[in-house]
Amino acid sequence: MTVPFLDIAGLRSGYREGTVLHGVDLGVQRGRILALLGRNGVGKSTLVMTIMGMLRPTAGAVRLDGVDLAGRRTDEIARAGVGLVPQGRRIWPTLTVHEHLELAGRRRARAGRSGSPAAAAVSRRSAAAMYELLPRLAERRRQLAGQLSGGEQQMLAIARALVTDPRVVLLDEPSEGLAPLVVEALLAKVGELKAQGLTILLAEQGIEFSLALADRVYVLEKGTVRFSGPAAQLKADRALLDQLLAV
Repeated sequence: MTVPFLDIAGLRSGYREGTVLHGVDLGVQRGRILALLGRNGVGKSTLVMTIMGMLRPTAGAVRLDGVDLAGRRTDEIARAGVGLVPQGRRIWPTLTVHEHLELAGRRRARAGRSGSPAAAAVSRRSAAAMYELLPRLAERRRQLAGQLSGGEQQMLAIARALVTDPRVVLLDEPSEGLAPLVVEALLAKVGELKAQGLTILLAEQGIEFSLALADRVYVLEKGTVRFSGPAAQLKADRALLDQLLAV
């Protein structure tokens, strides 16, 4: 069995109110998309924040290409090659699109980390490469981010993560609050990133969105993994999907 590129083992984490993740195990193979599904409050965002170092785990490992990142600072985890597209986008409204990409690119340069094969596929994920991947951002490059539409802000959040030259990207609820046509466009762009070989962990409530992209699916319930298997299995078994997610 191949060791996952992003390997989560026995992860426990939570808040002052109590533990949310109760020994989660999951793995993402290099160049694949893992979809993390589950209802509100089951621990999807908690898992993303713990991987990214925004929450400190109480037990377990978060290994990227064999190196354990659990408990490290967020900036150290980012320099190791983990990029985050956070829930709610969290763009800076008074900066332009280009200023977002410039600042994120400077962080990559300071880190001094060599480009990965996936990064090389899009010219080391420069701002210019982001404008090629996301032409709407090129049109809006001088626009203040706070004046962008929701879909444009989501594309900016993705581009901001990509210009840091990540080895794996965490996408937390990327389709949340977006119109159906915008979700379709987002689906196509994430599909392009997958085709370029980027490794992605996708935490989503949008079932159809997730199953259209994912190679493998994990379903969380009360902070534990209730199901793991190929996305094709859930696509083909609607009864199982209904049982797991009450769709």
